[in-house]
Amino acid sequence: MFKQKVVELLAAVGFQHPLLEKPDLQFGDVAVPCFSLAKEWKKAPQQIAIEITEKLRSKQQAEPKQFKWLSEINSAGAYINFKYNQSLVANEVITTIRTQKKKYGYNQEGNNKTVMVEFSSPNTGKPMHLGHVRNNCLGRAVSNLLSASGYRVLRASLMNDRGAHMAKAMVAYQHWGERKTPASSGKKGDHFLGELYVKFKQEAEKNPILEEEAATMLRAWEAEDKKTIALWKKLLSWCVNGFNQTYKEMGIKFDVLYWESKLWKQGAELVDLGLQKGVMEKLEDGAITATLEQYSIPDKVVRRSDGTSLYITQDLYVAKSRFDERNLDRIVYVVACEQDLHFKQLFKILELMGFTWAKKCYHLSYGMVALPDGVMKSREGRVVDADDLMKEMQDLAKKEVSRRYPDISEEELTLRGRAIGLGALTFFMLRLDPVKELMYDPKASISFEGETGPYVQYSHARICSIFEKHEGKIPKIKKPELLTHQTETALVTLLTEYPAIVLASTKQYDIHTLCHYLLQLATETNAFYGSCQVLNVEANLRDARLALLDAVRIVLKNGLGLLGIEAPQRM
Repeated sequence: MFKQKVVELLAAVGFQHPLLEKPDLQFGDVAVPCFSLAKEWKKAPQQIAIEITEKLRSKQQAEPKQFKWLSEINSAGAYINFKYNQSLVANEVITTIRTQKKKYGYNQEGNNKTVMVEFSSPNTGKPMHLGHVRNNCLGRAVSNLLSASGYRVLRASLMNDRGAHMAKAMVAYQHWGERKTPASSGKKGDHFLGELYVKFKQEAEKNPILEEEAATMLRAWEAEDKKTIALWKKLLSWCVNGFNQTYKEMGIKFDVLYWESKLWKQGAELVDLGLQKGVMEKLEDGAITATLEQYSIPDKVVRRSDGTSLYITQDLYVAKSRFDERNLDRIVYVVACEQDLHFKQLFKILELMGFTWAKKCYHLSYGMVALPDGVMKSREGRVVDADDLMKEMQDLAKKEVSRRYPDISEEELTLRGRAIGLGALTFFMLRLDPVKELMYDPKASISFEGETGPYVQYSHARICSIFEKHEGKIPKIKKPELLTHQTETALVTLLTEYPAIVLASTKQYDIHTLCHYLLQLATETNAFYGSCQVLNVEANLRDARLALLDAVRIVLKNGLGLLGIEAPQRM
């Protein structure tokens, strides 16, 4: 909000694209270093800072209304410092937040452009695990941020519902699961199939002929054998029903679902086109490869020697069909870093084939989720199941709530446990830069103190409790000039920064930037409580502080909502 005004003022005196920093409070609210201009202006940064400050002060004298939101402009060394007119800024930002409510922070950066965000995309035949939880959280948060920035967002998932993993689950069912169902076994459908998949892997180590049975099963599926297809459909329906329960619990929804079983054959035409364009070549054994080494990318086989397709073949077709059918302005693929090379190859092949929209494809890569004893490997049956994890987090949250409120009703305990447990899990998944590997630590994530979701949620709930004590009355701000304490001005300044944080998080897909902003806002709010009374002060000051806290409450709720986290009124 006001940082943008700083940018506009500097542009008017010839300083384009300045870097804005947060100085020590004694210097001001925004600091702008001048080092980047030294080479162009052929002057010392300190001299540049003085000259720009003088230009701005001259402009301020000529056009005082344009500068009414500033109380001071000064230079210190190589920096230009801007100090806000706190009374005016407080009144404007608090009034704006309370008027716009959940729309505060929204912008029109996207200008109704259409973006597809592909995420989750699990393999059927086994339940989602901890890695999928991070993927789901990232995909949802990115989608929410894009929507808040004016984009039309299509949330998509590619269901990997065919292939060797399903064939193995089908063979296992024939050997050890016939006449059983998820219902008769007391299990979710995806868990039922997951146990069969693990059973197959264990037995195949002792009896390698099972691998040939799975290969035979896959060939029968590809040949559309009726009995094989019927068995596949039955197991697939169980698994998808299980997935849907997990998505419902997490609050994940999709606008578009793609099924690998309907797409796996259709990449062949693009391979033929690639051959015609010289992007691909046929090898001696009959396989077809995309030649990429001249671009410092390894060549990629796009069709096997036996004529069958690979994931890359399918992905080529799916990307083209999406841009053809949906008129997309961008696709964001939320996929773990182990697929970095795959997407480099995919995007380069599409570019070489002459598809101009290839530049509109983006891979949001994220680090793997690790356990204390190493990265998860579902084929070993050593995996943190998503459903079990969510239940564990909710149980931990319920224990913490029960400890604080021993007389709480069971119904209320369940509601709070769900909001806090899932909020803790989601925040833990998003608080780090996505490229970093994540070490799962449920007890640390559920803490009501530190860099956690419950800490931010508690800050929201505490403000709600203050208004509850005030009988729910939300006063208008009459005298913003009373908000002069250092903790109050710090909160006001932070509130002005929220729209810029949303925009920056959207542009760079840096969800962790929003997480750290919310942590900072919660921390500054707690510092405010330590220095300022709210209800037991003179009426005008009380109302000003309540209005400030109401604005903080709205921003906390908005920010948590963009992350996919509930903002409970009670903790």
